[in-house]
Amino acid sequence: MRLILTIVLMMVMSVSSAATDTLTVDQPQEPETMEPKKKELSWLRRTIRGFSYIDENYVEPQHYNWSVMLLGRYTWDFYRLSTTVSDRQSVAFSPRHVFKVGPYFGWRWVFLGYTVDLRNISFNLGGSGWKGIDASIYSAQIGADVYYHHTQNDYMLREVSLGKGVNERLLEDVPFDGINVGTTGVNLYYIFNHQRFSYPAAFAQSTCQKISCGSWMAGIGYLSNSLEFDHEKFQQLVDERYGEQKVTLDSALMFNSVKYYNINASVGYAYNWVFARNCLFCASGSLSLAYKKSRGETADTDKGGFDVNNFNVDAIGRFGLIYNNTKWYAGANAIVRTYRYRKERFVANNVLGEVCLFVGYNFGLKSQYKKKQ
Repeated sequence: MRLILTIVLMMVMSVSSAATDTLTVDQPQEPETMEPKKKELSWLRRTIRGFSYIDENYVEPQHYNWSVMLLGRYTWDFYRLSTTVSDRQSVAFSPRHVFKVGPYFGWRWVFLGYTVDLRNISFNLGGSGWKGIDASIYSAQIGADVYYHHTQNDYMLREVSLGKGVNERLLEDVPFDGINVGTTGVNLYYIFNHQRFSYPAAFAQSTCQKISCGSWMAGIGYLSNSLEFDHEKFQQLVDERYGEQKVTLDSALMFNSVKYYNINASVGYAYNWVFARNCLFCASGSLSLAYKKSRGETADTDKGGFDVNNFNVDAIGRFGLIYNNTKWYAGANAIVRTYRYRKERFVANNVLGEVCLFVGYNFGLKSQYKKKQ
């Protein structure tokens, strides 16, 4: 995503320059027409450059063109399915934890890299069943996230409640291959105090916050979540574990598959705390009002199947701890997303989390900083 956006911006600038040259050389006889077009092109350039404009009293810009980085990424997903009837039942599960490490190479604000699952290398456990893409764009004014996570047959039952008098521990941390989950999301947000507050300083290491500062944010987003739950296989597992004690799933949990759709508008606040020279801690939180709809198949035919169509409140939190002296940088950041779906007899809660550890080196000093040396 970063690479594509960079290419588009470069193409726009190239077209702008070419158009100006054409007007100057090929149409000198029409100065009245030429001047408005020059102003229009100048406005376009100012608009593009405005996305990265900063107040250098508060934010130190990037001094280098190139960067290399070693990144470690830890991800987790947590899901809870529960009923709302008096004898409440719930099933919570999450995949085996994934930690990946790999090198990244960057040009200005474009980073490309690849990470490898350490479980496959160190412990030879085979494929994790997890596939994912995470891409973020951080400019002074606008930020964007695009993510895709898919986990197949790699889940553990974490917390199970099947009613009063039922021993919950018999199903704790038990592998269960009857769950497949896929999540795709896009978030776009605007940073109001973008001249003095730098999101890239906390999450892209492309600038340095010099003075503590905060900003309000507003955004929009879309989420698509698909869930396959083999309730018959889960019932078989319950029968095996509890033996003669008859435990039956509530009909609200007897679905084969369901897809959630989420369109949301969010508002939040972020603050960069410069607690020491070259050291930064960032905390950011957003609440979103989400309109949600889903379609699926359940055994609850008396209720007309599974269909959610309502509004809920979701949340996104971001945290970063960074050391950056413009040449060397190191730190950690985390993103946590929570989603909630509710119907008359059914509730689904979903938490997506990611923690990144990194260390990097910038090189290739920009020309304007060579002159200052």
